[in-house]
Amino acid sequence: MTAGDWDSSRFDEIRPYRDEEVRDVLDRLIADPEMSHAAAHLLVPKLARLEGPVAWLVRQFVRFEFRGVKDVRGVQKVVSRYLDMVVNRTSSGLTISGLDTLPRDRACLFVSNHRDIAMDPALSILAMYKEGHETARIAIGDNLLSKQFATDIMKLNKCFTVRRESSNRREKLQAATELSNYIYHSIVHDNEHVWIAQMSGRAKDGMDRTNPALAAMFAMTKDRETSFADFWRQLHIVPLAISYEWDPCDRRKAKELYVKEHREAYRKAEHEDLGAIAKGVVGHKGHVHAAFGTPIEGDCADVSSLAEEIDRQVIGNYVLHPTNLIAYEMLYGETPDLPVSWPQRPWSADADGDIRRQFEQRMQHIDQRWRPKALQAYANPVVSKLAYR
Repeated sequence: MTAGDWDSSRFDEIRPYRDEEVRDVLDRLIADPEMSHAAAHLLVPKLARLEGPVAWLVRQFVRFEFRGVKDVRGVQKVVSRYLDMVVNRTSSGLTISGLDTLPRDRACLFVSNHRDIAMDPALSILAMYKEGHETARIAIGDNLLSKQFATDIMKLNKCFTVRRESSNRREKLQAATELSNYIYHSIVHDNEHVWIAQMSGRAKDGMDRTNPALAAMFAMTKDRETSFADFWRQLHIVPLAISYEWDPCDRRKAKELYVKEHREAYRKAEHEDLGAIAKGVVGHKGHVHAAFGTPIEGDCADVSSLAEEIDRQVIGNYVLHPTNLIAYEMLYGETPDLPVSWPQRPWSADADGDIRRQFEQRMQHIDQRWRPKALQAYANPVVSKLAYR
């Protein structure tokens, strides 16, 4: 399909906002009382009785901050300052590897492991922004768009929609085809990076594995004459591994895993995902590392081999933290000889004694019924490393 065959309006229902739409959307967002009240509750939860006045202040502040913004780049310039503040307040630092080796003149399809709904793509994009790379369009599930203000915030930041709520097989096929076409269009025709998670939903159990169905979705745009290996090269696929020393949502995830194991279904509360986003943003993360892999240029002859190569790079590049080895030792009684942190250093029981005490205390505060699930989630990156090593 040639560039002239593409009609970009076909993606209007899923695409991010364009530059010419930004100002009107910002004005609508600022006027939305639900946005300002939600922000007030997030920023000052202990002052719930003063939520009204605080919401008014939030509205005035947002209006001031975005007063001169007229395009997406302007939005991200403002947002990057606050992401920097989030990193400074809720982590001991964000480190990056591999980004300096990626070309700046062509778009990449970043396929990332997925631990935190918002912070995974946000911190990856922040890393790209700070290093002078163009930022990526971000794939998000339509389950996160239950509120208009949430939709506006995300689509102002280059998010596009992955439709998960399709009711039948035909609708699911149409949604997958549209998504495949949009990703191909973004990379090949618009020369825009794309970020997408390696599987639908977060890896709540800490097992980072690529769903082969994701690779199959990518290939829906491929014509019969093009080999799989050549098609993957067109997409310029780069695996991405992000790791957190502490997971702000570890308790929530462990409870959900426990409930699903002991009941037929776990029913999310209304807007539960938005609550998880807030927790992930404001919760303490410790050291965070984003490891960008190398473009997949080998002969991956089908969707399974592509998924395997993504897994190999994600798991291989994943930076372990002392919390992972401590959890592994608590479960299996031994500590593998694997490096931690960035720059990489040997694990030391003596040097990391304070972290062990913090970790043990943290686990004690998790309900004993789902505590093993939390421990396993921290330990599983080590399990994966050992399996691939």
